Amino acid sequence: EKPSSTETPPGFLVCLILSLCFVIGVPGNALVVWTICRRMKQRSLTVILILHLAIADLLVLMTLPVWIYSFAHTWLFGLVACKALVFLIYCSMYTSIFLITALSLERYVAVFYPFVVQRPKNKKATHLLVLGIWSLSIVFGATIIPFQETEDTDMGYQCAVRRYDTASQEVTCLLLETAVGFLIPLIIISVCYACISRRIGGMTGPLKRRSSRLIASVVAVFCLCWLPHHIFNLISVVSVLIEGVHSEIYEVLETLSATGVYIAGSIIFVSSCINPLLYAFAARSFQSSVRGTKMSKLFEQVSPLQRQGATRAVACGTEKEDTPTSMEVV
Repeated sequence: EKPSSTETPPGFLVCLILSLCFVIGVPGNALVVWTICRRMKQRSLTVILILHLAIADLLVLMTLPVWIYSFAHTWLFGLVACKALVFLIYCSMYTSIFLITALSLERYVAVFYPFVVQRPKNKKATHLLVLGIWSLSIVFGATIIPFQETEDTDMGYQCAVRRYDTASQEVTCLLLETAVGFLIPLIIISVCYACISRRIGGMTGPLKRRSSRLIASVVAVFCLCWLPHHIFNLISVVSVLIEGVHSEIYEVLETLSATGVYIAGSIIFVSSCINPLLYAFAARSFQSSVRGTKMSKLFEQVSPLQRQGATRAVACGTEKEDTPTSMEVV
């Protein structure tokens, strides 16, 4: 008889990571949603993106009790529930990634083309953008449904296995997931924030340091949370390509993947947990007229500051004169 998953080091670590993400991430994201919906009457594009980011993260995190129970014991919920939950997770995580990417693009426009941002907002265009992000995420999330299966593994009977019909199908799906879900967004985010960082290079004092730290944090969190998962995707690709050619290397890669893929998968949830904390830090750092900022005022903007020259580098995505906006760099 196989031991419980929590009796193995990977199983215990996975359950610990997921439990911490649930305890911290659910209240944090729920509070962001409540704050924006109840406290902010007028919402900028950035705030709307942050609202949907929190909703997507909340959807992901609400599935964690099921996964914690599964990894601690076994999967009891059948194949249909397995496919449905994995689809929900992938859909929400693609949405989260695309929204973070959209936020970086919006910040770039706010810094380099502030007058464009200050124009009256087209609510229809904003809603179409958000609808497009969710629709695209549903399309990419749905690609996982035909291949997701349940299987008896080293960690018990789990909903954590994908079965592909051919090797080329597996390689294509894994590379597409890594390109769309990591490499392309990472390039866009890095380029946008690198340009913003260069623009604020002429600034001095605490604001420059805080801006630089925040930019580094946004990129670092994205990399650290998603890179392990996609490294194991690439390991799986290499494993498929060398199967039958280099059998010893294939066995090593399969063993490594079987052990680490669960831990890498659990680290993904950390991103959904950190997002509210990261944006809270941003709000406190850059809204200089706010003292002792409360979570309920995370994204409220105090009266717009007059900016000239280099100071415009950290321009908020301001709207009309009395319209509250969001944050400064992210």
